[in-house]
Amino acid sequence: MTDRRKPRAFTGRHMTAILVAFFAVVIAVNFTMARFAMSTFGGKVVENSYVASQHYNEWLRRAAAQDRLGWDESVGLDSARHVLLTVRKDGQPLAGLGVSATVNHPVGRTAPAALRFEPAAGGVLRSVEPLALGRWRLDLIVRHGPDEARYRKDVK
Repeated sequence: MTDRRKPRAFTGRHMTAILVAFFAVVIAVNFTMARFAMSTFGGKVVENSYVASQHYNEWLRRAAAQDRLGWDESVGLDSARHVLLTVRKDGQPLAGLGVSATVNHPVGRTAPAALRFEPAAGGVLRSVEPLALGRWRLDLIVRHGPDEARYRKDVK
């Protein structure tokens, strides 16, 4: 003898349960993703986009002047996580550089901090303070006589 049960009918309650479960999952995923997004990126690129747009042409002029300097920068970390900076022109390290540097977390988890540099061997400048573990954004202003160049580098 075979057990032949009559299939249960698909009712409106079944459809309602499926729809409620589907949208509950979609809403839960959306809230979770929104929470992750808000906790990792503050969303602010500039303080005031209108004011930033007024400086755009000046920034382009400065970038062109910086390109004409012909400087090649190299930024890295040593084993103790000190920032190493080398600026070269025509393959030779530039001596007598003045450097201003600010380091901050790329998504704003820490306040920006100033870095100080001291000369090391081979025309390399080495930061006095080591960086904590993680990814950091380094904003550099390098001066050599009347010339100035600005660099933004990510280091990790």
